[in-house]
Amino acid sequence: MTHCITCSAPVNIAVIKYWGKSDEALLLPANSSVSVTLHQDQLQAQTTVAASHHFEKDRIWLNGQEQCINNPRIQNVIREIKRRARKQKTDSRDIAAERLNWKIHICSKNNFPTAAGLASSAAGYACLVYALKCLYKLEGDVSAIARCGSGSACRSVHGGFVVWDKGQRLDGSDSMARQIQPHTHWPDLRVLILVVNEQKKHTGSTEGMQVTMATSQLLKERIRSVPDKIEQITQAIHDRDFKTFAEITMKDSNQMHACCLDTYPPISYLTDVSRRIIHLVHCFNKHRQETTVAYTFDAGPNACLFLLKKDVKKFLHLVKRFFPPKTEEQDFIRGNTKQLMENLSNDCEEDLSYFPFDPMEDSLRYIIYTTPGPGPQELPSDQSLLGEDGLPKSLS
Repeated sequence: MTHCITCSAPVNIAVIKYWGKSDEALLLPANSSVSVTLHQDQLQAQTTVAASHHFEKDRIWLNGQEQCINNPRIQNVIREIKRRARKQKTDSRDIAAERLNWKIHICSKNNFPTAAGLASSAAGYACLVYALKCLYKLEGDVSAIARCGSGSACRSVHGGFVVWDKGQRLDGSDSMARQIQPHTHWPDLRVLILVVNEQKKHTGSTEGMQVTMATSQLLKERIRSVPDKIEQITQAIHDRDFKTFAEITMKDSNQMHACCLDTYPPISYLTDVSRRIIHLVHCFNKHRQETTVAYTFDAGPNACLFLLKKDVKKFLHLVKRFFPPKTEEQDFIRGNTKQLMENLSNDCEEDLSYFPFDPMEDSLRYIIYTTPGPGPQELPSDQSLLGEDGLPKSLS
């Protein structure tokens, strides 16, 4: 007998970032953080988990390639899920207990670049935890378990606007995520992701955080300032106050990357294209005489931009003007673009004298247009990534 569950989980983008851990083993953050969960129509991880008494050993496949399931973080997640499931008393306890003794096969894929600064590990571990939760009929919050795989994964367990409380307990039991507002709270908020580079980062987030924690004096001041910023941005989200939300988001991104540069040796995740995007945003806001676009950068060169629906066409017109693509428009701008693409080039002229720089041709791979979205979802059985034999339906 085989039991199989397929789920999807979203990417989240931090607007108040965490950079550095107070406990490496427990993946406890040095500061709390706030994020926006992005819609799964454009960005998602999908995972199928199967348990069977026929399986000879635990196995895992990621994006079509088999990986080592002995990865400590994967093992931490599986072990903690099973520990919780064994303690839980439910009507299906006997069935769940039987499954807990079976070997499992895990197959997962992303529809976006892995290890390129798009929080792929967050979506992946959130999806794994949610699928295991469904498989073993686990109840209650599992964000703390997702944190055992990837710190920011705990935020992808919830949709909408999310805060990850760093917690106070030494065992990390109160370091978990909670929803501030659902994804429907701010219906006019839009997100543009400008994908600069899909290649693996030179310095991974885990290594970068460790070195920054050890060498940056600026990081200590940042950690002290975060609680006030979280209070302010939480209120801005409640009030749908875009100006305050945008300015806090940009300043926090700048500060995190300043801490990376304050690291010894310095770490730089931003590229010339990233810095040009920052310049374009500030020029656009100055030209409009109000803050209408905000940028934030995780540990990579790709920009995540927040703006309101009414400003998307005008800003996208400038992006196309100063970062002209070689590809067709429908390949360059991806996502829910049907209405967006209509008359994109015809009604959005701006005074270009406010933008004193030359175009950077073919410097963006593509743009993803999306919105805030819900948390993990259980999918129909026909979307399983595993066949009846428990092996992937497709391999790369």
